[in-house]
Amino acid sequence: MDIEALRALAGQVLADATIAELPNHYRGKVRDNYDLADGSRIIIASDRISAFDRILAAIPFKGEVLTQTARYWFEQTADICPNHVIAYPDPNVVIGRRLDILPVEIVVRDYLAGTTATSVLTLYQAGQREMYGVRLPDGLKPNQRLPQPIITPTSKAFDGGHDEPLTPDMILDQGLLTANQWRTLSDYAFALFARGQKLAAERGLILVDTKYEFGTAPDGSIVLADEIHTPDSSRYWRAASYAERFARGDRPESFDKDFVRNWVVARCDPYKDPIPEIPADVILATAAVYVEAFETITGQTFVPKAVDGTVLDRIRRNLGIGA
Repeated sequence: MDIEALRALAGQVLADATIAELPNHYRGKVRDNYDLADGSRIIIASDRISAFDRILAAIPFKGEVLTQTARYWFEQTADICPNHVIAYPDPNVVIGRRLDILPVEIVVRDYLAGTTATSVLTLYQAGQREMYGVRLPDGLKPNQRLPQPIITPTSKAFDGGHDEPLTPDMILDQGLLTANQWRTLSDYAFALFARGQKLAAERGLILVDTKYEFGTAPDGSIVLADEIHTPDSSRYWRAASYAERFARGDRPESFDKDFVRNWVVARCDPYKDPIPEIPADVILATAAVYVEAFETITGQTFVPKAVDGTVLDRIRRNLGIGA
């Protein structure tokens, strides 16, 4: 889809997915969740875009792109790790098993990259070499590949607070995970990341880093939750231009929410200042980035689903709830 096609459909945006008839509503930064009595959870991906622990804007079709990209990856990795998926009743909705989310967020990184306060590049440029229980060598340049993939765990801020860096020793000492859980999460994360890098490379992409969230099922087994390898949870670069741009010291070509993050960072300190209103053209360009990301990652053509009324009206109908 080009910008003009997106502009014509820009009103199809889902900024809020509150459905009063559904029980146990929890509103996250991007998703609205509802816990049902049968042990399942309805997860609706809104079009909200979040960075710096804040909501920045709503991007048309973002929720649909995230849900369908995650669906592709859940299907491609089901042999590695059990996941929470039960059904997809709507392009923006997944029904999953309700899990007890583990209090550690797992990020796997293979490059010295990032813009947030907890990214390895930010910490490295501040002079740190020991981080997340790993020592990085001196002399690395921004966006350079690391000697090997590493896990950079953070605390999971359930109350809307800031995620904080952790080390494996801290995770065990604080009782956040058992030793067996930490081993299982690490093994799953590295295997999922390796599969993601392999399939991304076949599409001409570099999977740079990614975030995973895991939970426990009633039997204690560890299950992959939330999303996987989407443009929100992952950083992708175009492989063809990486070497040349790295040699020049230029930022790699990407399609992830760094597009919006970089616009914001250029205009304010997003951790302290009010966020400027993001112009409509930037919103539409970001929507185009998400659509392109879906098509490039999955090899599928993005066709917006028809909307009679609002996106939320369609979701309600597909869930069997009167509008």
